This record gives sequence, structure tokens and C-alpha cells, in this order.
Amino acid sequence: MLVQLAIRDIVLIDRLDLEFVAGLSVLTGETGAGKSILLDAFALALGGRGDGSLVRHGASQGQVSAVFDVPADHAARAVLKANDISDDGDLILRRVQMADGRTRAFINDQPVSVQVLRATGSALVEIHGQHDDRALTDPASHRALLDAFGGLEDLAADVAGKHAAWRKATQSLAQHRARLEKARAEGDWLRHSVDELGKLDVQPGEEEALAERRTHMMQAEKIAVDLKEAYEGVGGNGSPTPSLAAIIRRLERRGAQAPRLVEPAIAALDQALNALEEARIALQTALDEADFDPAELERLEERLFALRAASRKYDVSVEDLPALAERYTVDLAALDEGEGQLQALEQADRAARLAYEARAAVLSDKRRATAGQLDAAVNGELPPLKLDRAKFTTSVESDKTLASPDGFDRVEFWVQTNPGTRPGPMMKVASGGELSRFMLALKVALADRGSAPTLVFDEIDSGVGGAVADAIGQRLARLAGRVQVINVTHAPQVAARASTHFLIAKQAEGKDRVATRVSPLDTDKRREEIARMLAGAHVTDEARAAADRLLGGGASDPASAGRAEIGTRNRR
Repeated sequence: MLVQLAIRDIVLIDRLDLEFVAGLSVLTGETGAGKSILLDAFALALGGRGDGSLVRHGASQGQVSAVFDVPADHAARAVLKANDISDDGDLILRRVQMADGRTRAFINDQPVSVQVLRATGSALVEIHGQHDDRALTDPASHRALLDAFGGLEDLAADVAGKHAAWRKATQSLAQHRARLEKARAEGDWLRHSVDELGKLDVQPGEEEALAERRTHMMQAEKIAVDLKEAYEGVGGNGSPTPSLAAIIRRLERRGAQAPRLVEPAIAALDQALNALEEARIALQTALDEADFDPAELERLEERLFALRAASRKYDVSVEDLPALAERYTVDLAALDEGEGQLQALEQADRAARLAYEARAAVLSDKRRATAGQLDAAVNGELPPLKLDRAKFTTSVESDKTLASPDGFDRVEFWVQTNPGTRPGPMMKVASGGELSRFMLALKVALADRGSAPTLVFDEIDSGVGGAVADAIGQRLARLAGRVQVINVTHAPQVAARASTHFLIAKQAEGKDRVATRVSPLDTDKRREEIARMLAGAHVTDEARAAADRLLGGGASDPASAGRAEIGTRNRR
């Protein structure tokens, strides 16, 4: 429930701090005192639309904070947990309104979006009035209210679960069918591709390894060519070794004739021959160690070409070819075995649908039975509210083609305001005053089921008096026994039934400034305020006596209160 409301610099309110308790709280005051401002400020804290015009003249920003005490398992806390917001202790909703129209929202001092603030606020508070139809326009809310009245929430949750299971089965079936149809259309291609990729047998990292080996081989090839040319020059056909050997032999034959001249040359030529032989051996060794095999290089290049050709053909990287082969193999297996699996999925989908429809049908039957009980409860509340010729009806229309997590029922509250008139949706048929009373009767019938913990009623007693106003007061008091009720009223019969009474009034602040003030009333001041509501500007002793009767008897004699109101005003 709401425990505190703090407002700063909103329209005529400069500073306001209110504390609320359980039960029925009423706010009264002269027309124009600021009751609407108070509700607008409260709605702002709950996520209502912001407006720069709400900021008090001369201030740069306004602020509204609302503190709520709710159980640990309340739906509002679930909203906070879903958005990672701390929810220990009280829930504090705060909205800052800038004069330029911008707003900022906070929950427990953590910045949040307006959507999260609104979702939390709607779980905490419902605001109802003659022209506030938020709780009544959406038929989805009617269905939820009907389920809450009949205690059908667990059954509705079961239906939602079975709808989710059916939807999952349908999605699995649709995906398999699409895959199977694709496999059928590409059967020959799949078989050819699986065969081709299987023969190719691409290994992880193979392309990179082959490319590195190919680069090494190409570098070795260039070195080997130079080494071979050098070898040919030293030890091949172009080698000078034979010529040098022949020269040495001729010189040796001349050595006996002129040893001093020949022997040094022969020694030098022998050294040259030995150096050439050493060079030949070194070149031969280098060629052997160069590790270049033209046949191997050719095999490497052919393999790389095959891999990259397959990559281009299948429009994937070489590294992804094994995964593609595996997927094609699975698709081919699905083609070969898909018919049996398709039949199993069709049976699972059918079973899930039948399970959903069976539970949804049970829910639909219970909703119809509950609708009759809700109609009886609401219609029983109408005569005292001066709607004795009206009729409330809960329309439940079932259509399996509208299957949803909520079942296949469309639930809508209909009313017939007078005999012989055509019944229709409550929002379209009932007038503003009638709508507020229908809504009150509905809320009383529902009590705390399907309701936020705090209900705010904005002048739902407008335009009525006497016995009707007293009947409204009785029902608000009954409702306040189950949930917190805050009511803005002009009816003394309603105000007399409150457990807490606040007076809203304008107060002059200097020559050019007026501020709205809200103050709780003690017994004497409350008696005087109710007398004012009965008599008007000039409170008479008769009005005070009537106020005493309303307060003392819990508004047990609304007719005499009405006579007092009429009498005092006639004398004016």
C-alpha cells in the first residue's frame, strides 16, 4: 500500500509530505483547491505522461516520490527483479519533471526507463474516475479479472504452459518440414557433394600447412637451381678439371728436363684440382640437403588447387569445408530418415494441440460458470447505486481460431443501462457517472482479487447525493477492508465513512503567490469540513448536527443528511 507521498514544486504545490495508512482515506476541499493537481502529481510518480507545465512557476524542476509497503511476493517486486533493481524493504518510486519537458525516473534511487516505472506503478496503484477508463478498456484485463474472481489463475497458467509446449512442437515440425523439403529438392546435389567432399577429406589446418610447405619448396627450388649451375661449372661437363689434369700430365713429362721451372707450376695446379674437387663435393652435399623434389612440389600445388577450387565451388573457406561436409551429411541423412521423423513430429504437434485445447476448453467452461457468479455479484450491488434498472453481463465468446496463451476466450464486460435498450461494451454504453458506479460495483465484487493494493477513486460520486452517495460510501468502506482506498470526494456521506480525512485548500503566500496545502483533520475539524460540504460557505448549526449524525452513525441516515444539506442551502 501507499505509505508516503512527497511532492515538490508541482503547479501550486511547493512542498507537500503526506502519510497514508490502510483503510479508506478521503480528500476533500473546495473546487479548484488542487485535488486534480495532487492526483496528476501522483500519476506522474507512477509513470504517467510528463509535462513541463506541471513544474511550479519559477522552479527549474519538480519532483514526486511515492513510498509503498508491499509483500515480498507482490507482482511489483517481480518487475523490479526482472530489471535487476534492488527491492529490499519499501519500494520508492520517484519522478523528476524538468521545466523543459524532460523527465527522469527512479525506483529505489536507481535510474529506470519510464516503461519500467509505469509497469511497476500499474502493479501498485489503480486510478479510477468518471473519465479514467484504463482498467476497463482492454478486454484482456476483463479476462484477467474474471480469472481472478473465479480463482482460475492456476488453470490459466497451465493453459499458457500447454500453449507454449504446442507452439514449440509446431515450430520444431515447421523447421523439420522446411529442412526436409530443401533436402528433397537438392537430393542429387547433396549426394554428389557428400561424395566429393568425402573424397577430398579436408583436414583441419591443412591449407595453411600446405601453403607453408609450398613456400618452402619454392624457395628451395630457387637455391637448388643456382647450386646445380655451380655444380655443372665445377664438376659437370663444363668442369675445367679434365683440362687441368691433362696440363699437369704434360708438365710432368717435361719435369726431368727443367725441374726448377715445372715443379712449382705442377704443385699449384694440383692444389687447384684439389680445391675444385672440394668445391664439387660441397656443392653435391648442398644439393642433397636442399630438399627440393619437383614431384613433391607438383603434388602440393595440385592439392592446394583442389582445396581452393572446392572452396570457390561451395562458397566457403577451405577451413569450413569439413563442417560443410558434415552438414551435408546430416541433411542427406535427414532426407533418408526424415519421413519417419516427420511423422513423429506431426504426432507430437497433434498431441500438444489436443492437450492445449482440452485444458483451454475446461478453462472456457469454468469462465462461463464464473461469469454467471460475477454477474450476480455485480448486479447485486447496482440497485443501491441508483442503477436498479441496469444490468451487468460478462460476455464470454469462444473461438478456437483465436487460440493464445490465455485460451480461446474473448471476455468483455457489457452493460444494459435501461430495459429495452441494446446491451453493449461498458465503455461505450455507460455514461461517465454510470461508468464510475459500474466500476465501483465491479471492484466491490472482486474485493482484493485481481486488484492493485492501492485504489484511487477520483470523484466517482460526482452528481449524486443522499442515499446513492451513502451507498457509494458503504461500498468504498467495504472495499477498504481488503485493499487501501484513496478517494477524492464532494459527498459528505462518503467522507463520513473514511478512517483518514485530508483537507485540500489554497493558501495565500504573499501578495502574488498561492500554494496548495493538504492537512489531516482531527475530529473537530473533520466535523466542520463535513458540515461545510453539507451547507456550503455558511456552516449552520443544523449542518453541524447533520455532520454529527453522519460521523456518529456511520452515515446511517443519509436521507436526513440530504434534508439538512437542502435546508441549509435554501436558507442561504
